[in-house]
Amino acid sequence: MKSTIFMIVTAVIFSLSGNLYAHEGMDHEEGMESMDHEKGAMMGHDGSMMDKSANTENEMHVATQEEVKTLPNVGNKICPVSGDKITAPGEKGAMGEAVKYVYNGKIYDLCCKMCVKDFKKNPEKYSKIADDEVAN
Repeated sequence: MKSTIFMIVTAVIFSLSGNLYAHEGMDHEEGMESMDHEKGAMMGHDGSMMDKSANTENEMHVATQEEVKTLPNVGNKICPVSGDKITAPGEKGAMGEAVKYVYNGKIYDLCCKMCVKDFKKNPEKYSKIADDEVAN
């Protein structure tokens, strides 16, 4: 009897834990967004489709290859979040590979994907730090 109860409890826990790891490797804030490549739209957290061409001025996201080609890059060489030097494309720094991040229609260079989370929390602060670095 005890082994049957143990097996049932284990099966329930195992089946529930599968949902916890469904988006492993994705940023937890963006884990529910997925690209619909055929339609050029994004699936939002609520399941609705968002037209990626309908960018708002304050939209923030990791830059696509197309955006890297077309949007102005601020040109900061120091990460505004960590203060670390931005590595060259394809190279990895101490925290990983650099990230190009879009905010207010401009691309900001961040030293790694972990800095994206902090940039999102206070984009005005960090974009000003990057803008000031370039101005000096």
